[in-house]
Amino acid sequence: MLLAVTALTLAGPGSPPAVAGPDRPAAGAYEVRATGPCSGKLARRIAFRTGELRVYQSRRYACAVTYAKSPGKRRPMALSIQVHGGRPVVDRGRYTRQAGPRTVHALNRCVRASGSVAGYGASTGWILC
Repeated sequence: MLLAVTALTLAGPGSPPAVAGPDRPAAGAYEVRATGPCSGKLARRIAFRTGELRVYQSRRYACAVTYAKSPGKRRPMALSIQVHGGRPVVDRGRYTRQAGPRTVHALNRCVRASGSVAGYGASTGWILC
């Protein structure tokens, strides 16, 4: 008990407690959170009338997913991601929630992505250059 009080006192009133627990990592550790079906950081998010297109970037790869704004019934969805100088990688079909994820190797290369849900869509243009 004395150790916990000392740790709280050293941490200060404005900072989170430095005591590890089942839902809190140990001091000095970091917590890894899932960002979705793609690894890496969110590079671009484009909303459109019936959904949104998200492009994620890691060091070597770019990944894209198209999400429906209101998931539930099946509707036509499409996703395309292309590296500059390469062929597009496409996922097209009738889905309830999302099209993708699709990943391309994009180390030091520009990427463009487009997505659509039920006839409405968006495109990024060339990004991550």
